[in-house]
Amino acid sequence: MTTRAGFIALIGEPNAGKSTLTNAMVGAKVSIVTHKVQTTRARIRGVAMEGDSQLVFVDTPGLFKPRRRLDRAMVAAAWGGAADADVIVLLIEAHRGITEGVESILEGLKDLPQNRTVALAINKIDRVEAPALLALTQAINERYAFARTFMISAEKGYGIEDLRSWLANEMPESPWLYPEDQIADLPMRMIAAEITREKLTLRLHQELPYQLTVETESWEERKDGSARIDQVVYVARDGHKGIVLGHKGETIKAISKAAREELTEFLDRPIHLFLQVKVRENWLEEAERYSEMGLDFRDGNA
Repeated sequence: MTTRAGFIALIGEPNAGKSTLTNAMVGAKVSIVTHKVQTTRARIRGVAMEGDSQLVFVDTPGLFKPRRRLDRAMVAAAWGGAADADVIVLLIEAHRGITEGVESILEGLKDLPQNRTVALAINKIDRVEAPALLALTQAINERYAFARTFMISAEKGYGIEDLRSWLANEMPESPWLYPEDQIADLPMRMIAAEITREKLTLRLHQELPYQLTVETESWEERKDGSARIDQVVYVARDGHKGIVLGHKGETIKAISKAAREELTEFLDRPIHLFLQVKVRENWLEEAERYSEMGLDFRDGNA
């Protein structure tokens, strides 16, 4: 049997649907999905099997114009993921078309090695009529020589099989890079932290956009098969702590319950989750926090 394996970088603007596509391809939730832009901070790898091919998805942070250190580190991580991949898939939203951000990404693609295989996936095709979709396809293919163009809806599953099948054939001959039943190469501690951060983002999307991070402080396996997970939610200001806790601790209880239920389902065993909220005024400037998120602190330098 000839096996194939390789890395696929999904790039695009924030909220283009990269996390949703990763999860659809892998068949499990390995990357958090929220309506808030810029939720994907680390290069989360999801692993999917297609025939004799192993597809390793690098779900990069959305590409945008960086302003802060964290922003710059995220953009560097996204382009780093693209440069290292065997195949790049640019994801754009059908109803938004060629935005200023997409134009910027198309320019960035021209700086990559010429032999890099780049495909285009036009996502959310259910939101536009066929003539507009064809016009967009023609216009963007005139800007860049894509190897293939796919029409998909990551959320509804349209076109996913065609894309996955094509990617499987594009992978180089190689032994599989991960065990056949492994779906992500992130340590479970980080996946657990990401799940809690998703619940925080969904609950507090107006009050606290990006001023918080979550770390799994300890993970204790218990004899009955359950696990105790202790996590710390770091916020940048004292006032933020009260927002996260909520009146009489109601907000943090609801977040903890939602995260615990998802972790229990994801890990298929009972989970006891304990959250603490701590103020770290300069966490956005601490190298250690970036390492926890899988980012390089040095990439945030102006």
